[in-house]
Amino acid sequence: MTEDPEERQNLALLCFYPARAMEARLYAALAAAGFDDMTPAQGRIAARIGPHGTRLTDLAEQALVTKQTAGHLVDQLERAGYVRRVPDPTDGRARLVQMAERGREVVALARKIEHEVEAEWTAHLGDKTAAQLRAALERLREVTDPYR
Repeated sequence: MTEDPEERQNLALLCFYPARAMEARLYAALAAAGFDDMTPAQGRIAARIGPHGTRLTDLAEQALVTKQTAGHLVDQLERAGYVRRVPDPTDGRARLVQMAERGREVVALARKIEHEVEAEWTAHLGDKTAAQLRAALERLREVTDPYR
């Protein structure tokens, strides 16, 4: 019996379910480790901070939020000690948002949780299927992620 194309879920939604599950696991682990003051909205901004820092306007563009919203979220992250603002060495008028020590601790824990979840998913799917899924999603990213 074939599936009715009108009833099957689109690919974006099928990608969303595991992304949402990963996010829920991640924030539960962060809260358990004492980082219970970071929200998903703040995390989406923080996740876009490059290793040497990123300008606020770039964070806003990449997170698909206004500059004002990004600024508000960065203010919250800064007050909580996750990020700091520093002068941009390439433009004395601009500032970069960089991860502070507390932010780097969160990133390290997040990477650990991400690896654990991916290992669980790989065990569920099998090595070959997980590798095929990764390859397909990496190819799809080529046409869906302008910030790759």
